Amino acid sequence: MKLLRYGPRGHERPGLLDAQGRVRDLSGVVDDIAGPVLLPDSLAQLAALDPLQLPLVEGVPQHTLRLGPCVGRVGKFVCIGLNYSDHAAEAGMQVPPEPVVFGKWTSAICGPDDAIEIPPGSVKTDWEVELGVVIGQGGRHIDEARAMRHVAGYCVVNDISEREYQLERGGTWDKGKGCDGFGPLGPWLVTADEVPDPQALRMWLDVDGRRMQDGSTATMVFGVAFLVSYLSRFMSLQPGDVISTGTPPGVGMGQKPPMYLRAGQAMRLGIAGLGEQRQTMVAARVQPHPSTTGKA
Repeated sequence: MKLLRYGPRGHERPGLLDAQGRVRDLSGVVDDIAGPVLLPDSLAQLAALDPLQLPLVEGVPQHTLRLGPCVGRVGKFVCIGLNYSDHAAEAGMQVPPEPVVFGKWTSAICGPDDAIEIPPGSVKTDWEVELGVVIGQGGRHIDEARAMRHVAGYCVVNDISEREYQLERGGTWDKGKGCDGFGPLGPWLVTADEVPDPQALRMWLDVDGRRMQDGSTATMVFGVAFLVSYLSRFMSLQPGDVISTGTPPGVGMGQKPPMYLRAGQAMRLGIAGLGEQRQTMVAARVQPHPSTTGKA
């Protein structure tokens, strides 16, 4: 089952993708693809619906119909760094003995095809295609052997990163990871029953039609089950939390010389079975301070 959220930014409605690639409206069944809707019993009820009996939404998804982030009301957006050994090498860093954990602010979340604003003054905005894991059944101190029972499904994530803010401005990585728009999610949440092995998914990213990343989740240092269990030692995982699991090599920082995103450039990225995202970079829109406009 492919669950999604469609419509104008901030006013998305819940839906699902039918077998013909059309969007069916779920707003008469659930209020959002979020929270308790992602619990196992609720997902089973949605899976039992006949899509043909649900209202058909006009428009072609990702063309004439905007899709929002595939999960709403995300409580935590937890990310894992240096989780592919070849990416660690290109970054000039050692593979960590335990997962590197950092957060993206939930204000970074946007739709899979929304334009991405380069932050004011940024010269090192970078890309990272990643497998997103969406929590269904929450828990603490989850046993690794049972961890996959806590996964509602998977999605594509672009962990957009500002490398100067992340690595050259002191402190933790978070300030280079959480700028507005730096966390596109979707196009849809693919439920776990449709992904028999999340450690066998091809993933790729193009910039202006040039293939930059071409990898597989098979080369993760720490797999999905381990990460769910590991993170649950340090925080309660709750329905709708998103875990972004790291990126394969090919990021801009690792190019020789380094290559970073500029306004007007386009990214296209995807993961096998989980869909594609397309984003265009735009220049920062700096809002004038009230003192410069004569307003109090």
